[in-house]
Formats: sequence, C-alpha cells, structure tokens
Amino acid sequence: MTAYAQPEAVGATRLLRVEGAVVLTTAVLVWAHAVDGSWLLFALLFFLPDLSMIGYVKGPRVGAIAYNLVHTYSAPALLASLAFVGIPASVWRLAIIWVAHIGFDRLMGYGLKHPTGFKHTHLGPIGVAWKALSPNVPVAGLATRALPT
Repeated sequence: MTAYAQPEAVGATRLLRVEGAVVLTTAVLVWAHAVDGSWLLFALLFFLPDLSMIGYVKGPRVGAIAYNLVHTYSAPALLASLAFVGIPASVWRLAIIWVAHIGFDRLMGYGLKHPTGFKHTHLGPIGVAWKALSPNVPVAGLATRALPT
C-alpha cells in the first residue's frame, strides 16, 4: 500500500477533476456560442490568474492566500454578476475566461493551496511532491490515506 497526502477520498478527488473538465468545457462553449469573443483575447488572458503565484515570493502562506483568492469560483462569479447590473460586457468576458482557467487547473489536478507549500493542494499533492511521498513521509498539515497499489 502506498500512503500519500490526500484530504479526501480518491473518488471525491476524481469527481472534482471531472467537475473542472465540465466547467472548462462549458466556459469554452459559452465563449464560442454566446459571447462571440476573440479567441486571441481568450488565449492571452487564460493564464492571467496564475500571476497570483507571485505571492509565493513572500512565502508559502502568503502565496497560498494570493493563489486561493484568485483560484476560487467566487471572484469570477461576483464579477459575472456585476455584468447583470450594468457593468460593461467586457467584464462578463473576463469572468468566463477566469472560470475556464479555474476549471482547467482543477482538471489538471492543481487545487487550492495549503500554506505548507505550493505542491500541497486540496486535491492532494502535485508534481514532485506526489512522487516523493512514501508511507513514512506524510505531508505536514494533511491527513495521509493508504491506498492499494
């Protein structure tokens, strides 16, 4: 059995990744069929939320706060709701791109960050952190769960 940091059951993690795929697909379809927006604009702004990683220059706690504030659906949902009260349509377009980005991140396994480090997420560890974990090396601050290999 292999132990790794995992805040939830594997089924829930997979469900959240599938949810990310659905959100990304929906946002792309809305962009393509309802917004009539520029694909160049979409591509240029798609990774803009990742600038929040600059917060990690100040340390993992500040980085996690900055990243998480920009990588939850709350902010783009609020932005999109403002479009319904008279804010220009460009705000709606930004919200769709932002939601697409978050969906893409979830699909790829990049979840909300724990203050213990960038690679420790609510979807479990990512990248090298995932490979480095062993039954004797739990990630601080996260529960470990043993899974059959």
